[in-house]
Formats: sequence, structure tokens, C-alpha cells
Amino acid sequence: MSWSLHLTNEGAYIFALLAGLVIANFLPRFAEAIKDAVRPELYIKVAIVILGGFFAVTAAGKLGFASSLLLRGVAAIVEAYLIYWAVVYFIARKWFGFSREWSAPLAAGISICGVSAAIAIGGAIRARPIVPALVSSLVLIFAVLEVLILPFVAQTWLAHEPLVAGAWMGLAVKTDGAAVASGAITESLILAKNASEGVHYQPGWILGTAATVKVFIDIFIGVWAFVLGYIWTNHINVTPAAEKARLREIWERFPKFIIGFLITFALGLYLSLGTPADIAKNVPAAVGEANTFRVIFFILTFFSIGVLSNFRALWQEGFGKLAAVYAVSLFGFVIWVGLLISWIFFNGITPPLAS
Repeated sequence: MSWSLHLTNEGAYIFALLAGLVIANFLPRFAEAIKDAVRPELYIKVAIVILGGFFAVTAAGKLGFASSLLLRGVAAIVEAYLIYWAVVYFIARKWFGFSREWSAPLAAGISICGVSAAIAIGGAIRARPIVPALVSSLVLIFAVLEVLILPFVAQTWLAHEPLVAGAWMGLAVKTDGAAVASGAITESLILAKNASEGVHYQPGWILGTAATVKVFIDIFIGVWAFVLGYIWTNHINVTPAAEKARLREIWERFPKFIIGFLITFALGLYLSLGTPADIAKNVPAAVGEANTFRVIFFILTFFSIGVLSNFRALWQEGFGKLAAVYAVSLFGFVIWVGLLISWIFFNGITPPLAS
């Protein structure tokens, strides 16, 4: 298109984010008019489901390598999460004096997956609606900062440890949209830098690592909501009329899009490995077509995150103290622990070379 900006996919993500920020902070009436369409969590979940097929085709040629990455990803997020939640909760309670009602959703928002976790945990402990709403707003604001900073830091310092960089995006960047899209930007930057040095890695592995780590983190939402709901109703807010936490709550709060991701991943593997050659040879092209829609939904996600980030309105809500907890926890602890754990589990592992 002769009149386009000729941006790469990743450049388009940043442009969409900036466009959303402009609308949110300088055109508030327009932002209000389109608010029903501003749904970043929906858009990124659709994109992640499509990503399952893309990652499956990428993994089909190196199934043993992909299995190793999955196991390392599970180990990394279990270790990271057990450290993250406890430390952030302690910081919110002891250093900043927040009540349990505020500290639990705040710790979940910073340590699990951001918006979805804050809302799920807020509901599990019967917090007032304003609590997860403000925490979710904080998550989006800091996600904007992370997306604009961390991929370029990864390119500078982790270009020769590409899978460490991918896992780091999944562990450090909150919200599904920002984490997976930052993995895409990181992959583009690192592949370009290595290509300039004569090393051409196969695309898809850095993004796949970031997305897989993030998906595994999301699985914790239902489990942790049940655990905290049980603790709150049986040991903290104990009343005769209190509704006890039920095992069914794990399923009710389980992120259903993960099932979609697993189905498209399994279908992609089957079509690539379990079908006749004349069918299997067409799978990469078909996934490439579907991948176009993933990029569109990524762009919608970035735009939506920007539109929801009205800094002036959020500051007027009086959440400076909340922001301080988030900043101290994220930039003083979560990012660096995530980097350390990513290094422990993915150091020295590189994607396959492009054929």
C-alpha cells in the first residue's frame, strides 16, 4: 500500500499503543464513545488461541526440543509464582500498610497475569468492586511501560540468550496481551540483531516460549482463587452466612481460552505429523494465513491497552500509594527475579537455526 507507514508487525503494535494513549489522554469523549469495543483481554485471548496452531507447526519439526521447553517453562513459573505472590503481599501489608482486602488482589495482579488475576482474586475474597478495578488499571499502566522498555533491554543484553529473553517477557510483563505481544517484539529485535551477525534463528521459538510461560501462569488463576477463597471464608472473614469456597470454583475461574490454545496446538501437531504428506505440506501455509488474524488481534490489544490508560483520570482516583507498591514490587523485585529464573532454566538453550 503506497500510502501506508510501511511498518513491521512489531512497529504496528507500538503505533497502535501510542494511538490508544493519545485517544485516552487527549480525546476522552472519543475514548468514552468506543469503550464497548475496548476489550484487550478478549482480543489477546483470541490471538493466543490462534498462536497455539502457529507454535504447533513450529514445534513439529523439533518435537523433543519443544517438549524440553514446555517442561522448563512449567518449572520456571511454579518457582517464580511461589516467590512472587508471597513477597508482593508482604510488601503491600508490612511496608505500605494496606489491608488484606487490597493486598491479596494487588499481589495477584503483580505476580500472576494482571487483570484477570486481580478480578478473580478480588471475587474470591469478596473484595469491594473498586479494589480489582483500580488494581487492573494499575496493571495496564505498568504494562505499557514494560512493553516500551523491556524488549529493547532484552535485545541489548540477551541477544545471545534468546529463549531467556522470551521466558523473561512471560514472567515479567503482566497481562496476557502485553506479555505475548512483548514476546513478539522481543523476537523481532533479537532475530534482527543476530541476523546482522550472521546467525539466523528459526522464527517462532522466542514468541512461543513467552506465550507458553504466560499460559502456564494463567492456569494458576483458578487454583489460587480457590485457595485464597478457602482461607478467607474459613480463617479471616468467618461468619455464619459466609459462602464457603467450593472445588468447582477452580473450574469456574479457570481461563477457558487455555483450552482453545491446547486444542489448536494439538490440531496443528496432528496435521503436521499425523496426516499424509500431501496434506501436511499445506499446513504451514494455512497457519500462515491464520497468523494474519493473530497480528490483527495483537494490534487491537495494543490499541485497547492504550485507550484504557488515561493517566490523568487514574491519578485523580487517588491511587498514588497503590502505584508505589506496584512500582517497588515490579521494578525492584519481580522483573529481576523473573530474569534470574529465566536464566536458570533457559540459559545456553538457543532456537534451531533457520534452514
